[in-house]
Amino acid sequence: MILKVSVLAILRNKMRSFLTCIGIIVGIAAVISVLAIGKGASTMMVKEISSMGNNLVMIWPERNRRGEVRTGMGSGQTMTADDAEAIKRELGHLVSSVSPTINVSCQLIRDNRNWNGRVSGVSYDFPEIRNWDVSSGRFFEEHEQRSCARVCVLGNTVKVNLYGDDEDPVGTILRIGAMPFRVIGVLSPKGATGWGQDQDDIVMTPYTTAGRVLQRSRFRAINMMNVSLISMDDLDEAKREITALLRQRHKLADYQDNDFDTRDTTEIMNTIGSVTGLMTVLLTAVAAISLLVGGIGIMNIMLVSVTERIKEIGLRMAIGATPAAILWQFILEAMVLSTVGGAVGVAAGVGVAHAIGELQHWPIVVETSSAAWSFVFSSFVGMFFGFYPAYRASKLNPIDCLRYE
Repeated sequence: MILKVSVLAILRNKMRSFLTCIGIIVGIAAVISVLAIGKGASTMMVKEISSMGNNLVMIWPERNRRGEVRTGMGSGQTMTADDAEAIKRELGHLVSSVSPTINVSCQLIRDNRNWNGRVSGVSYDFPEIRNWDVSSGRFFEEHEQRSCARVCVLGNTVKVNLYGDDEDPVGTILRIGAMPFRVIGVLSPKGATGWGQDQDDIVMTPYTTAGRVLQRSRFRAINMMNVSLISMDDLDEAKREITALLRQRHKLADYQDNDFDTRDTTEIMNTIGSVTGLMTVLLTAVAAISLLVGGIGIMNIMLVSVTERIKEIGLRMAIGATPAAILWQFILEAMVLSTVGGAVGVAAGVGVAHAIGELQHWPIVVETSSAAWSFVFSSFVGMFFGFYPAYRASKLNPIDCLRYE
């Protein structure tokens, strides 16, 4: 009965009730959309990092210094292919595969077509390390790596730009710089990374070939290495032993810093999780301010409603309504306003999140628990901010109310 009276009172002033709900709608919609976008971004990052490889540890040589300026990671000359081979040879109880990487920018030429692309010299087990399949042909093998064979595997972007969508490049000759290479495979598409780099714009060749034929370096310097561990349970031990082995090979004294940097996927995931979590908290705090403003709006309107309905309150008390009944009537009115606003806000938040996801091509993850808690919280906001006006209404003197003009 009290709920019915509350609903009828709200419907008597539809426009005012709607305007009162707007603050709650905006606040809840902001919370839902922010959480959905933040969760989606976090999920996308975790998926991308997981696709980087199996139990992966990445090692870069120390950055070059030019005066006080440090160049990009992997630009130094402190790490060689011999280091990678030593890790695989001496830490076989912890490490399953190691792939040195030599990056070279070259002009790629096929008949009258050319493409300025990135060539990566890697090991024959690189696809296993990085979870990267070959869609056509095959990847190069160990004997081709040992013999510095001029063979290569194309990324999908390079394949499309040099051969088109329909032609199969396997078996053709591709000139990399001035050197002819035989194409033996095409990698499956990987797409762009979260920071916009096209992973498919690449040509892979044995690192021995890249060093001798393309880089033409007798120092066998590499840009980085990917180390795949047998188990991530041994991550800390593996990093300690890798660090000790590289320091020994580089003849570093105890007082000298490492001339290389190590990163693992767990560390990267934790960093990204911390950043996205912090951004989500900050944006949720901003959205919570909207809810606070909406709650204050409900309190203000309910106080106005109490003033307008003093005679009604006195009449209800005169015919037997208790102060508790008056209290609950106005609390329920505030809760109905905020709950309806919460429901509309949840729907609006889901819609806004999906619209942003479509426009920006971001994944959106709307968790049922966050929608449910937002809905429950909106009801709590109504109860909290509606209590004071309801309490004032319940304490009115019925005689004064009946004489009120």
